[in-house]
Amino acid sequence: MLSDPQAFAWPADASTVAAGTQLLRRACVDEHVLYIDSGRVALGVVENGVLAHQMGLVEGPAWLNVGCAVLDKAPVVDAVADSPVQLRRVPLRDFVAGLREMPAPAQALLRDMAAAHRQQAELAVSRLAKDAEARCAEWLLRHAEPAQGAPGTLAVLLRQRKRMIAAQLGIAPETLSRVLRQLRERSLISGSGRILNLLDPGALRALAGA
Repeated sequence: MLSDPQAFAWPADASTVAAGTQLLRRACVDEHVLYIDSGRVALGVVENGVLAHQMGLVEGPAWLNVGCAVLDKAPVVDAVADSPVQLRRVPLRDFVAGLREMPAPAQALLRDMAAAHRQQAELAVSRLAKDAEARCAEWLLRHAEPAQGAPGTLAVLLRQRKRMIAAQLGIAPETLSRVLRQLRERSLISGSGRILNLLDPGALRALAGA
């Protein structure tokens, strides 16, 4: 339906931006809807001018902030060019006018999809507000399974490398290792290989804010 701005004959300013350019800012309404012709854009949270927490990646051709235009809301996440990006800026007023020409069921479908995507993004950003220990505790509880040979106890099998787990949590691998060590020292978990035993799930839930 919205695969390309040219399909709607919308006016659009084409430009190329360098890697590192911030394209969207959280809570700031943009007067344009951005279409990425080529290149990669990282989504996440910018702190002190740097993308400190990456949550996703958009690669052109693709719309960048179409959900914001559909819902008439500001972006939930920041967007930073991860490579040189060729893009087109469609004036918001022209984009919205084009949406109004679409059949009502199509408009309703777009709103529902945009709302669901926004809820996921809001949840991801809220998790970033937790410190490293809270995020780690939450991850352990989410991946916990009944321990083999020990009824009533929980364990986590690390099926991924710690570097990948750290990336999911938005922290450095060194930070993940430090947090796990601290949890062992506090007798909340045990084990140092691929299996981590959860010795005190209640304390982990409190730490995670659950």
